[in-house]
Parts: sequence; structure tokens; C-alpha cells
Amino acid sequence: CKIDEEVTHKAWLNRSNILFTGNEKWSLDPRVSMANNNESDFSIQIKRVSVADEGPYTCSFQARTKPRTAHVYLIVQVPARIVNISEDKSVNEGDDVNLFCLAVGRPEPTIIWNDLKSGRRYEGEFLDITEIKRHQAEEFMCITNNGVAQSDSRRVKVTVNYPPIITDVKNMPAQVGKTAILRCEAMAVPTASFEWYRDDRRLMDSDNTLRIKNEKTRSLLLFTNVTEKHFGNYTCFASNRLGASNASMLLF
Repeated sequence: CKIDEEVTHKAWLNRSNILFTGNEKWSLDPRVSMANNNESDFSIQIKRVSVADEGPYTCSFQARTKPRTAHVYLIVQVPARIVNISEDKSVNEGDDVNLFCLAVGRPEPTIIWNDLKSGRRYEGEFLDITEIKRHQAEEFMCITNNGVAQSDSRRVKVTVNYPPIITDVKNMPAQVGKTAILRCEAMAVPTASFEWYRDDRRLMDSDNTLRIKNEKTRSLLLFTNVTEKHFGNYTCFASNRLGASNASMLLF
């Protein structure tokens, strides 16, 4: 509060509450203190300001001729902050997905959803995906900002479950006495379990000439010493809780 004339009394008020009269503090708030009190400057300061401090403040002083007042309205800005967001989701292909991201701040913050795989951006608190496809399984980032401080962001991971699809099957030539491998690869979420069959009989690691090696997305049928009895048709069966797929291949 700048003063350019001689005064006899001066005070700071917040609405109808007296904060200071001259050097005398009336406010019980320890955050409020005198910043300057001289002939030309009568100023107060508020530490650790909060939204509750927002409002009108009045500097009042008695000049020689008449009382004078100066008014100021304190606007408190609050950085944007995410207060609630969807948890990571696991859904089946074809389901509808609804994500939400709630933020607070002053002024009112903007909210943007960022598709981290495609780079697409969507405005608003809610992101709705209709009949989600497997290629849409990814992380989505919610970003909120209101220009007061750095933006706040959080991520939501969406997993899309789908039944196995066998993607790599080949007939393989082999020689008696040599090694051979039949491969079966399947894409699935959750990861597929594999089984091998021949003539409707499930194959197991039965002897040293036949082994099954299951990896994350594929299964290998290993022949360590091919004999005449090994030649023929084999079926790979891939399954998870959503379904199954099978494919046949020939060792010749």
C-alpha cells in the first residue's frame, strides 16, 4: 500500500477482519506479517498462501483531510494436479473401454489423453474406446495443465486379451539318423499353452528321440534321432482361457 501524504492512522483489513493497525498485529494467523511500515509504504505479507486466503483486502488510512482506502483482490492460483484416474485395465477384444482422469487446479486445468503408441491426442476427462481391438493395447497418458506450474501426468495401461492365432507353421524335410524340428508359433493374450498331437494321441517327452520345448510365443517339437516311425502328420494345439487354435504340419 503506497502512501504519498501524511497520515495519522492506517490499517489492513481482510473483508471485515482487521489484520494490522499500524505496527500492531490483530490477526492470529502466524503466516501474516508486516512487510513494510514507513511513511510511503504500508505492506503486509502472507506466507504459504492457500485458496482460503483468496478475497478482498483493504488498506485504510486517515489522511489530513479525510479517510482513504485502497482495495486489492487476492487471486490464488493452484497448479493442476491429477486427483483420480482409472486403474490399469485388462479387457477382452471387442469390449468397450472407458477411462477417466480427474484433475483440480486454479484456474480450471485442461485435460488431454495421449495415445502413446499412435501419438493421437484426445481432449477431456473421459476417453471412450468402442469395441477395442488387439492393436489398441497400449499405454495411455493423461496430462493436465493450467499454466501455473509444470503439467501433471499419469499413465494407464490397457491389456487386450484375445484367443490364440497360429501364425507360423511349415512342413519340414528330415533324414533318418539326423535331427529335425517342427515349429508352431501363436500370438495370444494371455500367452498360449501348447500341446502336440499325432493321430489324436498327445505327444509327451517320452524318450530321448522326441522332446517338446515351449517358449513364450512358440513351441518346438524336437527330433534328436529321426527314424522311419517319425515321418508323418503332426498337429499343434494352442489355447488360452479365451479359445484355441490348431494347425497341422508334415515331417517328411
